[in-house]
Amino acid sequence: MARRTDDIAGVARDGDTLVFSGALSREVVPGLWPRALALVAGARRFSLEAVASVDSAGLALLAELAERAGADVAIVGEPKGLAELRAAYRLDPTLAFGTTLAAGTA
Repeated sequence: MARRTDDIAGVARDGDTLVFSGALSREVVPGLWPRALALVAGARRFSLEAVASVDSAGLALLAELAERAGADVAIVGEPKGLAELRAAYRLDPTLAFGTTLAAGTA
């Protein structure tokens, strides 16, 4: 079966920004991890503007990289699936685990 273009994921460094592209999915995360890990030190922004979609493996990749970056990382762009997964896992806008729940929730 031919691979769809949006399944091909990539990551590159542009200044203090990690620029992601393609679909961040379980099929591509294992191959993307070593490259992203090598680039994350000192990153302050993650650009997701060229990302088609994110699944739970892609979110795990981004959250782990955000933690390793060592500071609140600004996330630019919101690909398909990111908002729903971030809410489901109670991650804040910097992809860190939220420490408080919204008023009125259990």
